[in-house]
Amino acid sequence: MSAAKPILSPRQIVQMNVGFLGLQFSFGLQQGNMSPIYGILGADESALPLLYLAGPVTGLLVQPIVGAMSDRTLSPRGRRTPYFLIGAILCSLSLFAMPYSSALWMAAALLWILDAANNITMEPYRAYVSDRLDPSQHAQGFLTQSAFTGLAQTLSYLSPSILVWLGMNRDALDANGIPVITKLSFLIGAVLSFVTIWYSIRRVPELPLTDDQRAEIAALKTGLGATLREIWDAIRDMPTAMRQLAVMKLFQWYAMVCYWQYVIHAVARSVFDTTDPNSAAFREASLAYGQAGAFYNLIACVAAFAMVPFTRRLGAGKVHAFCLAAGGVGMLLLPGLHDRWMIFLPMIGVGLAWGSIMGNPYVMLASSIPPQRTGVYMGIFNMMIVIPMLIQSATLPFIYRSWLGGDPRNVVMLGGALLLCAAVATLFVRVPREVPAR
Repeated sequence: MSAAKPILSPRQIVQMNVGFLGLQFSFGLQQGNMSPIYGILGADESALPLLYLAGPVTGLLVQPIVGAMSDRTLSPRGRRTPYFLIGAILCSLSLFAMPYSSALWMAAALLWILDAANNITMEPYRAYVSDRLDPSQHAQGFLTQSAFTGLAQTLSYLSPSILVWLGMNRDALDANGIPVITKLSFLIGAVLSFVTIWYSIRRVPELPLTDDQRAEIAALKTGLGATLREIWDAIRDMPTAMRQLAVMKLFQWYAMVCYWQYVIHAVARSVFDTTDPNSAAFREASLAYGQAGAFYNLIACVAAFAMVPFTRRLGAGKVHAFCLAAGGVGMLLLPGLHDRWMIFLPMIGVGLAWGSIMGNPYVMLASSIPPQRTGVYMGIFNMMIVIPMLIQSATLPFIYRSWLGGDPRNVVMLGGALLLCAAVATLFVRVPREVPAR
């Protein structure tokens, strides 16, 4: 199903990735606000991994199936676009409703819907970038996508602080105890989620399929059974490099989830000396980390563009290993800092890691899989994200008090150590020089 692909201008590559601004703004809102929201609604710290199960479970169920379905979809708008639009609409509705949660179960249920919507959009979007670009532009395309991830999450982390700087009261709460600035940030995300994706698919639509490509897709069996068989066959035939990437991703994503779930609680203890999520000091800790989180995402945005020539010259694997090591060192240092401005220093390493995580593994993947199965392999690649998340959710509550002393700072340091392991594992990945034909 190979066909000649036009070389896109840098402007077009930017336009096709604008949709990631809205998609990742949503993820940034989750990372920066769901732990405090759960705490306000009465959740225990040790239960946070279980409350975050929505992301890995929906990713495990949705992304491989949607990826395989998008490989087989024949619609007037293309293979991937219908999934973008459905996911974006559901995401916007969930973001709008989330800050109105009046109970813990309501917030958890909305997070399930929100993550399912994001997952419907995510892997078809990555497949669309791979479909649309010539292999010589994959590094630029995926690292531009990573840059938009950094920019989006910079804005999402900063949005509560920006509202305070514009004059809103940081301590103003709604009837459920959720800060008004948090509620408005989610409403902004609801708008961005749909508008940015709509812009991208309007400006850089999918390439029309050739008659041969349409005939090949039409000849494939349809239905859930055929989709599940395609997923199983793809797993069975998985390229060696992709199997090697799975080891790296096990360490990488266990580490990142530990960090996101507990970093605000860690900063609240080390810098603001509080464990009470309903206190003014904890709200100040959330704002302080929001600013630091925005900084690491800004680093990720800038670094993603800066990595392009290094990735082309040195290879995605070496660049990724270096960035993961920098992030691991940053996480190990963070819990020992007691000044709110000093926590920006380790964010440099975390930002380098995050900028690489959202780009370089996909550069390695795109060079390792046959183009006919891009959607299903992108979905399976996401399973290598969500399975570590599920393992983390299942194991961390049991070791949180016994091994980690019930201290969120120790969870963040565990994440740092695991990122160093991921850096070492990356060096053992062997990416083929030519994309496999089948």
